[in-house]
Amino acid sequence: MENLAVVAHAANDLRIEDVGAPAPAADEAIVDIAFGGICGSDLHYWMHGAAGASVLRAPMTLGHEVSGVVSVPAADGSGPAEGTPVAVHPLTPQGDGRTPWPADRPNLAPASTYLGSAMHVPHTQGAFARRVAVPTRMLHAVPDGLDLRIAALAEPAAVAWHAVARAGDVRGRSVAVIGAGPIGQLVAAVAQRAGASSITVTDLHPQPRAIAEARGAVGIDARDAEAIAALHADVVVESSGTVPGLAAAISAAVRGGTVVLLGLQRAGEVAVPMATAITRELSLIGSFRFGTEFGEVIAALADGTLDVSGIISHVEPAHDALDAFALAADPSRSCKVLLDFGVEADGADARDQSLR
Repeated sequence: MENLAVVAHAANDLRIEDVGAPAPAADEAIVDIAFGGICGSDLHYWMHGAAGASVLRAPMTLGHEVSGVVSVPAADGSGPAEGTPVAVHPLTPQGDGRTPWPADRPNLAPASTYLGSAMHVPHTQGAFARRVAVPTRMLHAVPDGLDLRIAALAEPAAVAWHAVARAGDVRGRSVAVIGAGPIGQLVAAVAQRAGASSITVTDLHPQPRAIAEARGAVGIDARDAEAIAALHADVVVESSGTVPGLAAAISAAVRGGTVVLLGLQRAGEVAVPMATAITRELSLIGSFRFGTEFGEVIAALADGTLDVSGIISHVEPAHDALDAFALAADPSRSCKVLLDFGVEADGADARDQSLR
């Protein structure tokens, strides 16, 4: 295929197809995608034809967690030069002309677009393709020595970074993370970097607990309600996006503690143990995507202070995306699954570089 892409057509209808050569606008560079991380939203589009309120109404190329190399710079002279390895910030913030939002928090702009999102019609096409036209404002140069596989974690790591920041200064504070999937793993890693005194993760499956434990966290079976209630954590980050996870997060918090609501709950009414939250004077704080942290995250990945070891569990060829998606959907077998689009950087195959 000239430009292999991973395209969702409807529920249970994921296709590997040629989307043709990209046609960049003047302020867009062509990026040869190296690696793309399969996100929970990508899985929802594949399995359900929708991610929350974003419903597929037309075929859409998936993917927003990507790294690559600029092959054709933007015609207007903006952005990185040819050959620059980059990570992609997938958000385009914009207002709707009527809903107020804080200008310093672009993630809250009410009419924003995101790569690989069906929120708007026409859909915002994603970046799971060998060659993609990307606005230069989205491109962040990757420092020398940062493996492009690790750089593909920049977007989900920024989500985790933002969630920890929403809790305030966590230095010397105990942190619990409900749900040890890829985002939960990254939350634990960010909290560790930020100086948390202890980190506990919960999950239904032993493998994700073991991955976090290898980086110094304590793992608890998510079904052990007594152990979770005994945590009395200063900060709890709910990253499972489940109703039981939300109840567990409130149960795990110390009196006067903070609960960050990161996992996206289902639409509509959700049962919450509010009496406990009220009588413990818990601070319940929402966290959605991320804002201006992307550059900081890339720097922390590059200098190794953000330890993401073990989080990338599988790297699969993009032409085997159907199998890779099935693997990513099974948390007992995988953590973060990357698609490998086969791009070479600086004359060396990115797949041959060692992971931390």
